[in-house]
Amino acid sequence: MTTYAATPTRTASLFGTGVLATVAASAATPVVAATATVAGISLDVGGAPIPVLGFGTLTAFFSLIGVVLAVVMARVARHARSTFVRTTVVLTALSFVPDLIAPAAPSTKVLLMLTHLVAAAIVIPTIARRLAA
Repeated sequence: MTTYAATPTRTASLFGTGVLATVAASAATPVVAATATVAGISLDVGGAPIPVLGFGTLTAFFSLIGVVLAVVMARVARHARSTFVRTTVVLTALSFVPDLIAPAAPSTKVLLMLTHLVAAAIVIPTIARRLAA
């Protein structure tokens, strides 16, 4: 049985790539939200507006959790890439649940889910490329 241990350089490289992907996603989601606002989509949830910069903050927080998840999987999973992709796709789908049940307009719910997809489309493949198949 062969085991693959992540070297410090490889882990640092994975972490660095993940942080860069996090920065890109955290910049992209507020742009999506601001564009939607200009297009007339409300950011109100439960009667209070979500701040546009709040999209970037939450994107950064949850993307960094994904980076940590990737680092752990690189160390312990036999097939780190497929395990990471499967896990994060499921987590992305589960992230729609709060949006679907939120007291918001349908267009707002779609916008919220779109921002999750934008972040996932940036972060997941970027990190997955750095993981062993």
